[in-house]
Amino acid sequence: MGEMTDKVKAAGNKAAGAIKEAAGRNQRDPDLVAEGKAQKAKGTAQDVKGSVKGALGDKI
Repeated sequence: MGEMTDKVKAAGNKAAGAIKEAAGRNQRDPDLVAEGKAQKAKGTAQDVKGSVKGALGDKI
């Protein structure tokens, strides 16, 4: 995957995670809140991965 692919997936995971986290808080569901936070963290990791690929020219 290239830099842009990672960044697009990261944005999707961050958005979905934020929605899950907000829904979990609204429903008082700590498991859903935790799932949302985990998905946002995954998105952040994908974003960093994309940035590294961009800096290294997609060689990794």
